[in-house]
Amino acid sequence: MELTRLTKVTTALKANALELAILTGHLILYPSGITAERPAPVQEAGTGTGRPVVLLHGFVDNRSVFVLLRRSLTRHGRHPVESFNYSPLTCDLRTAAELLGRHVEELCARTGHREVDLVGHSLGGLIARYYVQRLGGDTRVRTLVMLGTPHSGTAAAPWVGAHPLIRQMRPGSEVLRELAEPAPGCRTRCVSFWSDLDQVMVPVETARLDHPDLLVHNVRVSGIGHLALPVHPTIVSGIREALDAGDAAATPEAEPGAASVA
Repeated sequence: MELTRLTKVTTALKANALELAILTGHLILYPSGITAERPAPVQEAGTGTGRPVVLLHGFVDNRSVFVLLRRSLTRHGRHPVESFNYSPLTCDLRTAAELLGRHVEELCARTGHREVDLVGHSLGGLIARYYVQRLGGDTRVRTLVMLGTPHSGTAAAPWVGAHPLIRQMRPGSEVLRELAEPAPGCRTRCVSFWSDLDQVMVPVETARLDHPDLLVHNVRVSGIGHLALPVHPTIVSGIREALDAGDAAATPEAEPGAASVA
């Protein structure tokens, strides 16, 4: 028992150290992601494999969080890969979801693709899910990958609850009640990565997506904190596999221990 406890403490310390390192690096990169990126030229449409990929950052973040993920997706043939920066002044998740829908329509018109894939970190995953479930986005989105997304609400950091977006991520919020409503016929395949060491998700199981009408593949990971989810090589590889599997039928839910990091 003592050995098990020591192992858990060591794993947590490693995860916290990695979170601090990632936070430091992200603060350096953050200014580079404030401005919106330039769209991929039209002539690049169809030169890659699969569908275009749109990346959505979390609360008070920006596209700089996806530098490594984007590089990996591009290196493995996914193109175009674009980030959607919603304004830090956004006060309603539903507004951000509407803007995402416009971006997806523009991307499809520009590239000639009928469908896209979405990857959302934290709040970004919730915005993407609202678009898919409530705004008809399932007609455009083949696969939605969510990383550390509070599907049933998080109780973390109650002192910052004054911000409207934070309130919408609280358990029992109006937005979360909407997402819990029936979604018959939703065609998008959903993949939700959740970690047992995610300190932003309280409880950690809130990042599991459980909805009877959705095609869901939950992936539990160990030894990874919230900030590391869009950065860690294990998760990046898992995201690529999830997107590549988008043409296949929904797979059974992954059991605990599906992925772990020493």
